Amino acid sequence: MRIWPGRPYPLGAVWDGAGVNFAIFSEHATLVELCLFSSVDATVETHRFALPERTDMVWHGYLPDVRPGQLYGYRVHGPYEPAKGHRFNHSKVVLDPYAKAVGRNVRWSDEMYGYRVGHPTHDLSLDARDNAAFAPLSVVIDSAFTWSEDRHPRIPWHKTVIYELHVKGFTQLHPGVPEELRGTYAGLGCEAAIRHLLDLGVTAVELMPVHHHVDERLLTDRNLTNYWGYNTLSYFAPEIRYASTRFPGGSVREFKMMVRALHAAGIEVILDVVYNHTGEGNHLGPTLSFRGIDNVSYYRLSPKDPRYYEDFTGCGNTMNMRHPRVLQLITDSLRYWVLEMRVDGFRFDLASTLARELHAVDKLGSFFDIIHQDPVLSQVKLIAEPWDLGEGGYQVGNFPSGWAEWNGKYRDAVRRFWRGDGGAVSEFATRLCGSSDLYEQSGRRPHASINFVTSHDGFTLQDLVSYNEKHNEANGEDNRDGESHNISWNCGVEGPTDDPTIAAFRRRQQRNFIATLLLSQGVPMLRAGDELSHTQRGNNNAYCQDNDLSWLHWDLDEEQRAFLAFVRRMIQLRRQQPVLQRRKFLQGRHIRGSDVKDITWFDPSGREMTDEAWSAGFVRCLGLRLAGDVMDEVDERGDRIAGQTLLLLMNAAQETISFILPDHQPNGHWKRLFDTSATKEDDEAPTLPGAGTHALEGWSAAVFCLERKKP
Repeated sequence: MRIWPGRPYPLGAVWDGAGVNFAIFSEHATLVELCLFSSVDATVETHRFALPERTDMVWHGYLPDVRPGQLYGYRVHGPYEPAKGHRFNHSKVVLDPYAKAVGRNVRWSDEMYGYRVGHPTHDLSLDARDNAAFAPLSVVIDSAFTWSEDRHPRIPWHKTVIYELHVKGFTQLHPGVPEELRGTYAGLGCEAAIRHLLDLGVTAVELMPVHHHVDERLLTDRNLTNYWGYNTLSYFAPEIRYASTRFPGGSVREFKMMVRALHAAGIEVILDVVYNHTGEGNHLGPTLSFRGIDNVSYYRLSPKDPRYYEDFTGCGNTMNMRHPRVLQLITDSLRYWVLEMRVDGFRFDLASTLARELHAVDKLGSFFDIIHQDPVLSQVKLIAEPWDLGEGGYQVGNFPSGWAEWNGKYRDAVRRFWRGDGGAVSEFATRLCGSSDLYEQSGRRPHASINFVTSHDGFTLQDLVSYNEKHNEANGEDNRDGESHNISWNCGVEGPTDDPTIAAFRRRQQRNFIATLLLSQGVPMLRAGDELSHTQRGNNNAYCQDNDLSWLHWDLDEEQRAFLAFVRRMIQLRRQQPVLQRRKFLQGRHIRGSDVKDITWFDPSGREMTDEAWSAGFVRCLGLRLAGDVMDEVDERGDRIAGQTLLLLMNAAQETISFILPDHQPNGHWKRLFDTSATKEDDEAPTLPGAGTHALEGWSAAVFCLERKKP
């Protein structure tokens, strides 16, 4: 078999119907060898070829006799000088950074490290043993796929409801998913799984990482795995563990089938992506891919001692966003997932790291410039987790126009309010109205705020109201990992309880959180399983728990089914009420010459809140009127948007408060839509006149809509 010069672009392994072009970037390598493997069980390569050409620091070659399904890797020659940042070791087979599929996972052994494990000089030593029997392998794919009539749903931001889920955890125990498809892309794309999403009313699924990742050796030694997947090894390859098919490259086709099925149901697919660091860890980590290909180019090294890595992520390394080839890798990856895999958007993990040009976070950095100018990426949903672990990394509200953000300030303010903290009401009100203090000045809209109360990282909603302290003992770190304290309130009793009063309080608090989330301006995000009252038994950092602690349980009791029905009802209410989907910030001003403001806050006496009332120390009860019948917004075609006027009442005090409903003339009557203190919602909900009184129980919320009756 003879290798021809081939082309330097595109990077990766590309089959053209007659053969495969291989191209890989390495600025500092002296030689790159392509290694072909016969099977996933092979312990040595069957063929090895020196790539014959180097163009613009890209090594490339073409093999006319290679077909899809071929397993391959690279051996990259160059200096092993850790003190200078170079960690080349041609004894190690490394994964192609542009691999479209991974055909074999890492098999842990000491040979997977570029240095001799246990040597007195640690990573300064060189391990010359061959790792071919243990290395992860890339696979050549056939990208052809019949998309038929598939279209991106393109749900407007203001109508979006996001559901954060784990592919395996969502489907592993679902009774309606065929057993052979549970835990897989095919399982998520099957009728039963999609039916739950449609019945719930969400418009987008945000998939926890599906880029192929590596389980840290430390975890496998404890018989654990990196279940969440925030330890990326390949930015183009879908995780093979979520594929029901086992033939190399089958994960790509199955992922596409899942996307096609979700799109057919009108559901968008958003990927949680981790471009801030890789699974190779710090200077004592393994040599899997980037480290052995060009460590100096791909990673941010300490300017004082390039043996070590700058770590803004807490994961040992940070991708070098200052290098143009790293920027190219990330943008090529993003475009691939949009154009080839047809996803609809991305949530960027620890996104502040991507904006670090030198040391500080720069919202005008190269990464953002590229995204904003790209005709493909600028048109999809872009969500930032606006913080990292470095100095100045907390950047909520500071990302540029075009980006939405996980609003951690919303989460904390809502939790504090329903815990009953004094002094929390002013910020709570701001967060409920879309956090204009964070986003309006930069020209962004309410949808810049991705509102959430819980996410994968932390307590489930059930545990939020059931535990004050974390219980992460199963993680094997002596309960030291995870956030130390909850900011909810659970009657002083932790975990399951037979006390009916405490159980009822917890259920009410769950309803309060869900109601608040779905009544807030901005984009709501629910954590998968919260609607099912899923518990992780107090574990608030279940990143390594690939078991029934994390998998969703679908055998619900009567109370859990009632709560599921409540969540569905709240999402339906949000989707039916334009006033809850505002595209502009509320101003608290009169609309078009009327005597009605777009938003008005009330105290329990039915009077509008004054500055003195806002500054009072322990306000725990207030009301909010959203004027829907005189909205000053138009739709995409220019037609005026009108809806019902809603009245929201919230009481985070322990005692029942008689709330005088504000008058709304002429002929206005308030019809109760729901009350979180009610165990069952009456079909014939009470209708009260303006200035009527509603007994708002402690720790509860109620919503009314305005009905106008003929005089």
